[in-house]
Amino acid sequence: MINDGKIIQPTLFETKANNVETERVLLYALGEFQSRGKVLAERELALDRLRGAFKRATEKFGLEEFSDEKIAEGLGKLGANVRRVPNFVAKHPFRVTVQNELAERAKEIYQDLLNDD
Repeated sequence: MINDGKIIQPTLFETKANNVETERVLLYALGEFQSRGKVLAERELALDRLRGAFKRATEKFGLEEFSDEKIAEGLGKLGANVRRVPNFVAKHPFRVTVQNELAERAKEIYQDLLNDD
């Protein structure tokens, strides 16, 4: 982190806050994807199919768009099954399967954030 030309080391709490924010953005994106009538739960999807939802979520929260690796890592931490495929197979080389519980949680987070706005 840079502040007034000086490099500032993030503290333990800032890192934790960033992880919570990343989790919230990812859950919002999954909920938004489902709100568009798309089936998410228990279905293997190419990360490319979900990229639009992640882009809209980062824009909503005023964040820089997440890399494929950051999305895959975050989804894995949330409990999704993330599988890497060779780069020659896909531009965004991950396949994602979201379990029912995570899909339901994402719907709830999305609805809560919509109601707060």
